[in-house]
Parts: sequence; C-alpha cells; structure tokens
Amino acid sequence: MCRSIKTLREPYVPEVTPADVEAAALQYVRKISGFRAPAAHNAAAFDEAVRAVAAATATLLDRLEVRGGRSAPQR
Repeated sequence: MCRSIKTLREPYVPEVTPADVEAAALQYVRKISGFRAPAAHNAAAFDEAVRAVAAATATLLDRLEVRGGRSAPQR
C-alpha cells in the first residue's frame, strides 16, 4: 500500500515511540484520503482519523505476541 510506512513491531524495530505510531497513522490517512494536507473544511475529520488510526495501531502493537521474540515494548 504505502511503502513509506515502516513495520513497527519487533524484531523490525527495537522500540516504538509515539512519534513512530503518529507518523505511520498520518501516512495511512494521507494515502487513503488522497490529501497531503486537508482543506480547512476537512481538517477536523482528517485529524480525528489520524488519532483513531494511531490509537488502533498502539492497541494492535500492545496486543501482538511475537513468537520466538521478546514481548512488545512498553509505551
């Protein structure tokens, strides 16, 4: 889908920061919406989508169990 979104789970990265999650969420919403930056009348919907995707991403990463690896890093 979007090649600039990097994998955020072990063993690909040793530590995932909130900034990493936010950047991935922003890239995802940009790709899906087709907007790099939304018009003023779409800014609230765009920003809410970024927050929702970031929250879903954090939940996913917290719940993933990587077999043969260490447990997920704490945020």
